[in-house]
Amino acid sequence: MEEKDISRAVIKRLPRYYRYLGELMDDGVERISSNELSGRMKVTASQIRQDLNNFGGFGQQGYGYNVKYLHSEIAKILGLDKSHNMIILGAGNLGQALANYTQFEKQGFKLIGIFDINPVLKGVSVRGIEIRMVDELPDFIKKHQVEIATLTLPKSKAVEMAKVLVDNGVKAIWNFAHTDLNLSVPSDVIVENVHLSESLMRLSYNLSRYEKDHKKES
Repeated sequence: MEEKDISRAVIKRLPRYYRYLGELMDDGVERISSNELSGRMKVTASQIRQDLNNFGGFGQQGYGYNVKYLHSEIAKILGLDKSHNMIILGAGNLGQALANYTQFEKQGFKLIGIFDINPVLKGVSVRGIEIRMVDELPDFIKKHQVEIATLTLPKSKAVEMAKVLVDNGVKAIWNFAHTDLNLSVPSDVIVENVHLSESLMRLSYNLSRYEKDHKKES
């Protein structure tokens, strides 16, 4: 089955499978059934089997899933079996926090550059990487084969910087700016918009619903 036929819901669950399988490997678990994995994923065993069948299944009746093998196969599906050069635009608190998160590199995302527009930050080192100014961006992208750019810029600068990235050949943008960039870039550029406030709002909604349900019970 081609990737385009696979639903976004399935693709959104793949990183969770990868993470939980990694935890199982750390615990020394060699194989697991869909029923056992269901307990961790909070997804039905049937749904797990359906999800994995989109990519070939990987399971064996009466045995379940080989944890190490399934983990490596999902890594290939997610493109984690190779290294991706990544840069960060915006060296404020969020940008520096992301730069300091070493887990990304363990998953194949290699941070090779950090950029900002504030001259005060020029030359400041974050985890051994010196902050550069955005006017150096075009040459840097061409020299270092940047695949992914992370935007932690104000909304007013995000569209402008996205255009610079696209014009210089970057094909994937991880966007933390408070604006959706999908309509601002060509269709062949992949954008993942991350809205932290929306996640917090969903948490607030679930908390409110929980409180209302418990008031009814009391």
